[in-house]
Amino acid sequence: MAGKGVQRIASLLLVLNFCMYAIVAAISGWALDVAMDRGFTIGPGLALPAHFSPVFFPIGNAATGFLVIFALVAGVVGAAAAIAGIHHIRTWNSQSLPSAASSGMVAWALTLLAMGLACKEIELEGRNARLRTIEAFLIILSATQLVYILAIHGASPTRTRS
Repeated sequence: MAGKGVQRIASLLLVLNFCMYAIVAAISGWALDVAMDRGFTIGPGLALPAHFSPVFFPIGNAATGFLVIFALVAGVVGAAAAIAGIHHIRTWNSQSLPSAASSGMVAWALTLLAMGLACKEIELEGRNARLRTIEAFLIILSATQLVYILAIHGASPTRTRS
């Protein structure tokens, strides 16, 4: 019976994480598009501006470029990990646990990396509401993804015979 309760909690966290990862990926994609549209333009002499940075973002601050790139990767990997988690929740056996757990841990590690960059961006200030949304979601996701990983490890799934 305890397994069903943990399975429900894991399902709820999985849906929450999937939605939040999709939002993080969408907003990060928007920010990347803005950077491409408003980025540096190389003149006819093909000379780069004096302080050119390949991760220059016209919105936000010095940490925005790194945050957006890592948040986009974390969002896509997190959404993919949620899809692996859906399979595990549906079957809930020991054969599906390793793929769900390993992809969940990779997504959590990337989320922690992006969260660290979000903390740096918060420290530097000067960002808009969409970037604040990414920061908040990454901080929340770093906790909820860990709880999801602990939940799927907490209850031992039933072992099926092949």
